[in-house]
Amino acid sequence: MGFAWSNMFVTPEDDPRTDGGFTGERDTLIGYLRDQRLTLELKCADLDASELAARAVEPSPMSLLGLVRHMARVEQNWFRVHMAGFQAQRHYRLPDDHDFDFHGAIADPAVVDEAFATWRSEIAFAEDYVDSIDDLGYVGDGGLALREVLVHMIEEYARHNGHADFLRERIDGRIGQ
Repeated sequence: MGFAWSNMFVTPEDDPRTDGGFTGERDTLIGYLRDQRLTLELKCADLDASELAARAVEPSPMSLLGLVRHMARVEQNWFRVHMAGFQAQRHYRLPDDHDFDFHGAIADPAVVDEAFATWRSEIAFAEDYVDSIDDLGYVGDGGLALREVLVHMIEEYARHNGHADFLRERIDGRIGQ
């Protein structure tokens, strides 16, 4: 039997995420969203294109790479489109395949690089957008308050990070966190 942290992602002292301790509503929402984003990144760390594209179980098309692509689309949808009101070509959505985020997640290093670049770009947009709005009650173009969108995004990441736990454990046995 190995050291207790040997099959986990990082030791507690190296974990980039916080363990709560936020002050105020804004810092709490932003902090927990940041930590959920970092969790997905940790689940994908040190995997090659083939491992990232590995499917869970048939018939599900879910993979870690698919989750990254999906979350890029979700970030874009909620912050760029619903909140900021931009008209944008939706990432990983085809007219005849609304689940292309998962179906198009193939074991190609170029697809992996593009997915992570798109995801990080949408996160950067979202962070800048949220920083530009002082009032969490601000209602964006989609009719929802920023507060609601932040809570929804935390929930969305938390749900999919649960999927990522199982996907990663199936790939190489790494668990938790």
